[in-house]
Amino acid sequence: MTHRITRGVSLYSFQEEFFLRTMTIRDAVAVAARIGARDIEIIPEQSIPGFPHVTDAWVEQWHATMAEFGTRPLAYDFFLDTLRHPGRRLTHEEQVASVRRDVDLAVRLGTTMLRAIISTPAEVLRDAAPYAEEAGVRLLLEVHAPFHYRHPWVLQHLEVMDALDSPALGFMPDMGCFVERFPRVASERALREGARKDLVDLVVKTYDDHGDVHGLMDTVGYSGGGPVEVGLARQATHYTWRDPRMLLEQMHRTHHVQAKFYEMTDDGVEYSIPYDRIVDVLVEGGYQGCLSSEYEGNRHVQDAFPVDSVEQVTRQHAMFERLLSRHESVPTTGPTTEQEG
Repeated sequence: MTHRITRGVSLYSFQEEFFLRTMTIRDAVAVAARIGARDIEIIPEQSIPGFPHVTDAWVEQWHATMAEFGTRPLAYDFFLDTLRHPGRRLTHEEQVASVRRDVDLAVRLGTTMLRAIISTPAEVLRDAAPYAEEAGVRLLLEVHAPFHYRHPWVLQHLEVMDALDSPALGFMPDMGCFVERFPRVASERALREGARKDLVDLVVKTYDDHGDVHGLMDTVGYSGGGPVEVGLARQATHYTWRDPRMLLEQMHRTHHVQAKFYEMTDDGVEYSIPYDRIVDVLVEGGYQGCLSSEYEGNRHVQDAFPVDSVEQVTRQHAMFERLLSRHESVPTTGPTTEQEG
């Protein structure tokens, strides 16, 4: 089968190095270009000094960096800070205005895909959609674990999408929805922090058997587990396993994929997430967008080992190259707001 899938990197993947000041945005973009991941995803709050007040000089440097390395700005991840003011939530009108502000900055940065965090109300995206459509960008709800396409919250968004039928609305699924095995880096950290091995094994086995994880915190607590063991059981409720074929249900509305991962092994596979099946489903469904790396394993190894996000992202893209090479690629002309049928 043929495909029009591109490869990219979320700068979030290098959060450890950004925090320690061992990498800059330019360094991260250089890494992405070197491994053939030409599409760049940015979290402005993480990457831009003074956000939301962004200088023209910073924007000019951003575009100069893209030109230098032959990369393209593609995705912009925004948050909706509803508790921005002490003692009250943002009104509906203020939330819509906040999204419009992010649309304006996304246009300045040259990004066309805006990640709407899962907590964004459907009616906010509904009322921001005309502004985004006029600007030529998409507002994409991030379907993030433990949510899924049949969750009541996501169904509210689907009702809005069906009613508006706007090209500005769609989905950006996070592959953390397809965690088939409990992340090994998480359970190993719990052991290093003194967790009882029998309770760690219970959590991992229950999850890997796709059993009922929602009672695990109580079970672990009744069994004498402390904060570390109970915390690991809580983590099990935030991972989800769904058949990747569920992606086919909304493939026509899927315009960007956050390729979450926790551990790329020495064998070149992701320990927990079955990317071989995921890539095949994306190709089968005619997905025309980016696989954007989102490394999140740093927090599970930073207590004991140096974090090497560059190596982890490099391994993931070697895997993507291998998996995509099983299918014939069709040249792409770049992201648009109108996906071909």
